[in-house]
Amino acid sequence: MTDLYKELKLQVNYPDTTAMELAKEQWDNVAKPLNSLGKFETAVIQLAGIYGTHIFHLKNKAVLTYCADNGVVSEGISQSDSSVTAMVAESMAEGRANINIMAQKAGAQVYPVDIGIKEDVCHPKLLNKKIAYGTGNIAEGAAMSAEQCLKALRVGIELVGELKEKDYQMIAIGEMGIGNTTTSSAMASVLLDRPAGELTGRGAGLSDSALARKINVIRKAVEVNRPDKKDAFDVLQKLGGFDIAAMAGTCIGGMVHRIPIIMDGVISVVAGLTAMRMIPECAPYIFASHVSKEPAGALLLEAMEKSAVLHADMCLGEGTGAVLLFPLLDIIMAEYGTAHTFREIELEPYTPQS
Repeated sequence: MTDLYKELKLQVNYPDTTAMELAKEQWDNVAKPLNSLGKFETAVIQLAGIYGTHIFHLKNKAVLTYCADNGVVSEGISQSDSSVTAMVAESMAEGRANINIMAQKAGAQVYPVDIGIKEDVCHPKLLNKKIAYGTGNIAEGAAMSAEQCLKALRVGIELVGELKEKDYQMIAIGEMGIGNTTTSSAMASVLLDRPAGELTGRGAGLSDSALARKINVIRKAVEVNRPDKKDAFDVLQKLGGFDIAAMAGTCIGGMVHRIPIIMDGVISVVAGLTAMRMIPECAPYIFASHVSKEPAGALLLEAMEKSAVLHADMCLGEGTGAVLLFPLLDIIMAEYGTAHTFREIELEPYTPQS
């Protein structure tokens, strides 16, 4: 990881503060009360800093949905087996999955990625970036080797660059992988230094007894692997999944390529926090979309100092919550770019009151 750290430190891009100041000035000139669009105004200002200009558009948006299997499924922590991952990945490639339907309505293009499915799924619209045929069982040892973890991180970084070359201005991240609420909860337990029982949810609808088993498996995984909570890469390698690693890489890639990255639910937020712990400079490039129904969701966002605008008790995954932010941003950008200014309607602008 040391070489990658050194490489990324040379590729740090900081937000353009001049562009952000101009965006704030433009908002303040719109004929409305100051800061009355709240978090949306902040988001536009942040986007201006990323793009390096206060005049920009969000015409082309993409979704990277990383599909991977997790060896911990063998511990009986899920209602489904690994075959479901392949089935859903193929459905995404065919344009029929939940994320495809929602992304189409939001004007976004979905790019499903095989980053570690347990079987081969042959489809021309499924990007084959397979690191291995699933991860190891975290209840028995590390999820992946350091080399595999680095490869998955690099895939995420590189795909941002490839999508930027295709003229995408914004990327949402999502995932599909049976067992990944277990891996993400295990990581969250260590990264947040909280008991697994506080952070672990029912995933795809586990019973009380199955939830108890899931929590015990997470505790065992942490005990067996003994990850260093101060080393996010170590936590990722030992307890994570290829999907989480690739999403973390995508968050870092946002900084490298100056592209905003929209997180989805709890699994992608674990990836976002991991990215920030590894490369803190990527933080301004990462946006929250919604607060997941999973117990760890709000706590992870708090740790990242990120505020989501959607509170809908969602826990579907795939990137579905992230794409819901796209049309809201389109509406806000229309307001930002075309609304009357105080000068146009010959009114004195609002001024901050002490």
